Amino acid sequence: MKPFLKTKDFSISQETFELFHNPDMDMLITKPQPENLDSYYESEVYISHTDSNTSFIDKIYQRVKKYSLSKKINLIDKYSKGKKTLLDVGAGTGDFLKAAKNKGWNIEGVEPNHSAREKALDKGISLKDRIEALTGTKYDVITLWHVLEHLPDLENQILKLIWHLEENGTLIIAVPNFNSFDAKHYKEFWAAYDVPRHLWHFSRTSIEKIFAEHDFKLVKVKPMVFDSFYVSILSEKYKTGRQNIFKAFVLGLWSNLSAIRTKEYSSHIYVLQKC
Repeated sequence: MKPFLKTKDFSISQETFELFHNPDMDMLITKPQPENLDSYYESEVYISHTDSNTSFIDKIYQRVKKYSLSKKINLIDKYSKGKKTLLDVGAGTGDFLKAAKNKGWNIEGVEPNHSAREKALDKGISLKDRIEALTGTKYDVITLWHVLEHLPDLENQILKLIWHLEENGTLIIAVPNFNSFDAKHYKEFWAAYDVPRHLWHFSRTSIEKIFAEHDFKLVKVKPMVFDSFYVSILSEKYKTGRQNIFKAFVLGLWSNLSAIRTKEYSSHIYVLQKC
């Protein structure tokens, strides 16, 4: 592996970490990977574990999340197998599962963060704290919305997910893309590196290769076009110390426009099924 760049935990600890590139997989790995990862999530700043709607960035996040929920439900509906069983790993405060339940899905979720689980429970969504706490249920669809990059011991976690998937089931995985225009523009200030919470940084190649080893094929790739705007707003703040909304908007728009040609959006949704 080759050194790629050094970056910082801008949101919580301010500690420096290094990313190493695996050229065979086209994948970045964060080093060191702290043993006490939980402490890097214990902050109101970490918005996916809260329902904060106070700052400008919070408001953007919550509005995009609300819009995205219907898109996510439409996507999983395409891969329903009758029983409509759904497992969401890294369920946060439970909004996606609540929306799926309202659409007739039989839901289960995993969320390791205690505070996020409590907020989900307030919405009537009970979550397990780890994959190992699940029963032997198999699911039609398993989703990980910006979660795979957080999982320590990646190979074993993938094996556990596959075990819980029906034979003809579907894995849906959303992750940032370090080959995007906004990633290359902001470099060490790119907010989606989010070290050390993001342990792994994926490309289309790495997702294909990792899951091909488990006899999965990539059947669809969908862009997450709002991510470039949200990530650029944060990245601009990390880089300059200011919320330059206009500049971030232009950069996010340019990233999406360039991706029409390159197919390298800020984040992608990967739909995978057994070969």
